[in-house]
Amino acid sequence: MEKCSLLIENATVMTDFETVEKNLDIAVYGEKITAVVKHGERDFSAKKVIRGKGKLVMPGLIDSHMHTGQQLLKGLVLDAKPIIWTRVMLPFESTLTPEKMRLSAQVAALEMIKSGTTGFVDAGSYHMDAAAEVYAESGLRGCLSYSTMDEEGLPDTIAMDAKQAVKETDSLYDRWQNQGNLKVYYSLRALNSCSDHLTQLAAGHAKERGAMLQAHMNEYQGEVDGIIRREGMRPYEYLEKMGVLSSRFLGAHSLILSEEEKEIIKKYGVKVCHCPFSNCGKAVPDTPDLVQRGIFPGFGSDGAAHGGLSLWNELRIFRSLMNIYHGVPNRNPKVMPAELLFQMLFEGGAAAIDEVGQCGRIKEGYKADFITISLDTGRLIPSGNLLHTIFECGEAGDVRDMVVGGKCLMENREVKALDEERIRVEVENYMEKEGMNQ
Repeated sequence: MEKCSLLIENATVMTDFETVEKNLDIAVYGEKITAVVKHGERDFSAKKVIRGKGKLVMPGLIDSHMHTGQQLLKGLVLDAKPIIWTRVMLPFESTLTPEKMRLSAQVAALEMIKSGTTGFVDAGSYHMDAAAEVYAESGLRGCLSYSTMDEEGLPDTIAMDAKQAVKETDSLYDRWQNQGNLKVYYSLRALNSCSDHLTQLAAGHAKERGAMLQAHMNEYQGEVDGIIRREGMRPYEYLEKMGVLSSRFLGAHSLILSEEEKEIIKKYGVKVCHCPFSNCGKAVPDTPDLVQRGIFPGFGSDGAAHGGLSLWNELRIFRSLMNIYHGVPNRNPKVMPAELLFQMLFEGGAAAIDEVGQCGRIKEGYKADFITISLDTGRLIPSGNLLHTIFECGEAGDVRDMVVGGKCLMENREVKALDEERIRVEVENYMEKEGMNQ
C-alpha cells in the first residue's frame, strides 16, 4: 500500500479548466498531490479519508485582488457618490487600528473559506501584522502588502514619506515572508499617490528580495488622465520608463489600456487581473483582445466593500458583461466561454499569487489546494455538461470541504482553524457599537 496523509476517494474531479473526470482517487502527501488515478487502480493507506461520492473536487478559487482593510465597509459604498476611494475608503482606512484590522481579516478569511477561495492577493492596507496573524492561523494561501503612498494631504495617521512607506513593507516582509502559506508583496497603492522616488524605491526593494510588486492600474479615466498630465505619458508607459516592469509585476484592474500599453504588458510578461462587479462602474476591459495576445488576467473581488468575496458571482458577472459588450456586437455568443473563464480564474490566479505550475490544477506534483462541491444540491441537477453547470449554477454555499497545502481548512462546512461563532458575535458587537447595523 502507498502511504499518504490525505485521500479523496472516488470523486468526480475537475482536473483543470476544461476537464472533468469521474471516479478518481486523489492522494496527498504533505502539501503536494502525489497521485490522481482511477478509483481502485492503486491501493493507498491514508491518515485521513474524504469520501468523494456525490462531490466534485476542483482547484481552489484564487482571488487576485482584494482589500482586507475594507471588510467592515460592506454595504456602505453602493450608490455612494464618486470617487468612493477619496470619499469613503481612504477616510475609513485612516481610522484602522490593530483590533479593527484583526476583525477585518477574520471576517474576510471566514468568507473566503466558506465560498471556496483558497488563495488571495491583498492589495495592501495598514496594521498588516494583525491581518497576517489571522491569515497564518486560517491556513489560507495569501499574499499581503502594506499600503504604500507618499502624496501630500493624506490623513496624519497614514501620512509618510517614501522611505518610511517602503520600510513598513520591509518589516512586513522580514516577519511574514514564507511564514506558513503567506508571502509579502511590495506595492504602489496608486500611481497618482506615489512619487517617482517611491516608485523606484519600492521596485528596487522588491527586486532585491525577489518579491512581486503590485499596483492599482488604469482603473479610472481620471486616474489615467492624471498620470498623462503629470508625466506626459500613460501609466504603463510611465512604469516602463521608470524601469520597474517585469513578470514580477501585478497590475490590478488594467481596464483602460491603449494599444501601446497592451504591448508593454505582453513584452514584460506583466500579470493583470480584473474585478468584474467593482469594475462595472468604471470601464469595460478589452479582455478578448488581451487573451488573443496571450495575456490571461486573473479575477479579483476588490474586497467585501464591492459585493462580497464570492468569486462565483464575479465569474458570471464578467461573462455577461463580455457577452453584451463584445459578443453581441460581433455576433459571437462564445466570446468568453466558460472554459476560458475558468482558465483565467485558475491559471491567471496562480500567476497572481506567484504559483505558476504549482496551483490551479488537480495534478500530481501540484500543491494540494482544492475544494469539494456538493453535487446533490437541486440547482446542479440535472446536468448535461457538469463544467458548464458548475459555472452557471454553482454557489458559495455548495462548497463542502477545503484543503490548502494538504491541510483541511473546512470539512462539511465546518471551518477548522477559526471560531466562526465567536467571529460573528464580535463583528455584530462592532457594528452595533459603531452604529452601522441598519
